[in-house]
Amino acid sequence: MKLNLTIIANYPVPLRLGIFIIFLLILWLPIAIPLYLLLQDDPNLTTIVTMAILYLEFIGLLFVWNKKVYKIKFWWRDYGLVFTRKNGIELLNGLSLGLFFTFGLFIIEAIFGWVKFVQPGANFTRIIFEGLLSALGLGLAEELVFRGWLLEELKKGYSRNIVVVTNGLIFAILHFIRPIGEVIRTFPQFPALFLLGVTLVWAKIGHSNRLGICIGLHGGLVWGYYIINVGKIVDYTGQVSTLVTGIDNNPLAGIMGLIGLGLLSLLMRRKKDQ
Repeated sequence: MKLNLTIIANYPVPLRLGIFIIFLLILWLPIAIPLYLLLQDDPNLTTIVTMAILYLEFIGLLFVWNKKVYKIKFWWRDYGLVFTRKNGIELLNGLSLGLFFTFGLFIIEAIFGWVKFVQPGANFTRIIFEGLLSALGLGLAEELVFRGWLLEELKKGYSRNIVVVTNGLIFAILHFIRPIGEVIRTFPQFPALFLLGVTLVWAKIGHSNRLGICIGLHGGLVWGYYIINVGKIVDYTGQVSTLVTGIDNNPLAGIMGLIGLGLLSLLMRRKKDQ
């Protein structure tokens, strides 16, 4: 018997999302559980392998989901992943903006005497290029999920304002899955994650639904933090509370990062309204 999956397109958004996630888990768990048992002595390797498989199956499911439910063949175009010169330029612009934002934040903190820049190590050039590749990979992967698939699913059932807020909340919540003690300790990071999610939605809307700006901006933020954190080019002076500079030296978990993201979100919203 041939199943007519197009009926799913008429279901409420939460039900549609739930069905997609159930399909994904059905594909993933029979592979992930044996791998977890096999590689349990190396938790890092287990996480890398199982998450890589999950993402590959997510991409594969997108082909089936969009073809069978929405009758869309080239789904990546609807998600804004178009291979055009304009999208490429917007990716580079976003990358530059994200990098400038991160370093600008630390430069301001250095002016106030809260941090100080130190001489980088001999492997600093390698760290820069490693960070770039990692940041672009993470930016592409996460933006395809949150500002690609999830955003388009939400748009099929909600108004724009609800879509923006819901996307930001889901983005923040899924990045905040941790023990309750850590949730409480690092809670200042949550509003910043929400604001970042909202900012990235506005960025996509303001660039005609193209995903390049989101990948670039997200990647630029990650790249800048990678260079500073892994490259160990900043020391904290301890003159102010970590609530200001960021809990665990994470700039998103501090007042300065929240203010900076607020300004960035206003910039993207202004672009959206033009």
